[in-house]
This record gives sequence, C-alpha cells and structure tokens, in this order.
Amino acid sequence: MKVLITGADGQLGYALQKTAPRHWKDSAPLQLLPMTRKTFDLSQPDTLATQLDIYRPDAVINAGAYTAVDKAEADEQQAELINAHAVDAIARWCQQHQVPLIQVSTDFVFDGQKSSPYLLDDQPNPMGVYARTKRAGEINALNNCDFAYVVRTGWVYGEHGTNFVKTMLRLAAERDVISVVSDQVGTPSYAMNVAQMIWQLLQRQPAQRIFHFSDAGVASWYDFAVAIFDEAQAQGYLHHPPRVIPVNTSDYPTPAQRPAYSVLDKQATWSILDIEACHWRVGLKAMFGAFKGFQNN
Repeated sequence: MKVLITGADGQLGYALQKTAPRHWKDSAPLQLLPMTRKTFDLSQPDTLATQLDIYRPDAVINAGAYTAVDKAEADEQQAELINAHAVDAIARWCQQHQVPLIQVSTDFVFDGQKSSPYLLDDQPNPMGVYARTKRAGEINALNNCDFAYVVRTGWVYGEHGTNFVKTMLRLAAERDVISVVSDQVGTPSYAMNVAQMIWQLLQRQPAQRIFHFSDAGVASWYDFAVAIFDEAQAQGYLHHPPRVIPVNTSDYPTPAQRPAYSVLDKQATWSILDIEACHWRVGLKAMFGAFKGFQNN
C-alpha cells in the first residue's frame, strides 16, 4: 500500500508520517511517499498527473495548501492554483485510477455567523480568498472523484512547523505583555490527533464523504494563549509567563476577514470512525510532552 502525502514538510504532513500505521488493514506494509513542494509542486497543476503516473500511489492525502490567510488577499492566483486547481488535477487522476483521495480542508469555509457548532449539512459561505479557494478545492475533490473525502479541521498546531503555539512561545521570550484576540472562537486541534483521524478514515473508507474533525471543547484565541503559557510553565518551558490581555478583532484589523465562530460538530466523525474525543487541553499537554523530544532530535 503506497500513500502519497502532499505538504509533507508541514505540521500535518509531519504528523501523518509520525502516526502512520506500520501495516495496512490487509497486513501489507505501508509505504509512504512524502512530497514537498520540491518534489510535488501544487502551484503547477498541469504537472501533477504526470508526477502521479510516476509514483502510482494507492491513496493520496492532500495535506498541502496555500495557508497564508492574509497574504492570499493579494495573491489570489497562487492561492487558486494550490488550493483549487491542484485539487482538481489530483482528483481527476484519482478518479481515473480508482484511488481514494483525502482532501484536507478548513473551518474557514463557514462565515462564523452561527453560535452553535457547524454541522456537516450547514451551507458553506467562505469569506476571503483563502476560504473561497479552499471551498473550491472541496468541490473539485468531491465532484471529480467518487473516492474522495473532505476533512474539515482548524486551529491546527504541533511541535513541527509554524503555528500559534510556536508564535506565542516566541513572543513570550520577547515581551512581558501580549495582546490576543478574544472574540474569535474555535477549537485548537493537535496535529497528531488530526493525523490519526485521517489514517482511520483512509482505512475504513465509509460511505459518508465529508467529515468534521478537531479536538473537543471550545476556546477563543485568548483562552488558547493563556492555556499555552500555563502548560509551558507547568512543563518547564517558561519560568515567567507574560501577561495576556484580551482584545477585540476590530482592534487588530487584518487584510482577510476571519469567522468569529468556527467550532465544528464532530459527533458524526467520532461515531462513524469510532474515535474517542480528546479535549483540546489534553492535546496541548501532549504536544508539550512531545516537544522536548522533538527539540532534541
């Protein structure tokens, strides 16, 4: 069983490699084909079918994406190439060769106007270039490949790559006071947990084609920051945590509009894939436990 993973040098790509099962469901060895931009350039959609013909994977996990939310507002063409057109090319190849595709998407496909977790059948209403191109990628995957799955997640972090946890730890070394937005609400998601869910989905391949997944619970970015510093201090990463001040989104305007509420309903995912819910605070603690070993590698 050969599984091609795009975005292999990103935080989710790294987690997918770390959590991959040693053997597939038929006990055959699992061979990973980790692809970075150097080896599988999503910004060149016309080349991807040829690349896939060379590697001939038995499954594709598209964890690569254009994720610079604010930069995308001025770089729409590149975001479309990577988040939408590349998915179209991959999905068509997977359809032709009857290969399952897992397309990783985002909670940003919703506009954040709800005050209860987004259900699978809630209508997406993406705001901004990043969100619109990721929604286009979802549509391309589902419409062009009968074997495609869409996994929506958000607020992903881990010991590898660039993320909110890393940013907070860097700022803590530079400042005594940090201002963090408190009126954007979602669920932090430990990359290792997201990766394990994706492997479970790929092994089971149920009839349902869209899945929501993050860790359990709800938090604002302010809540998340406070928890990061609490956990960092408890595990010896910080001796004097900074003071965190809650601020409104309007106090820090950004080029891209973000949903005020992007909590996903995961009940169907947990049930169908037989996954035990993990609260985001538990995931955060696990990340810090793994962080020390990662730093020593």
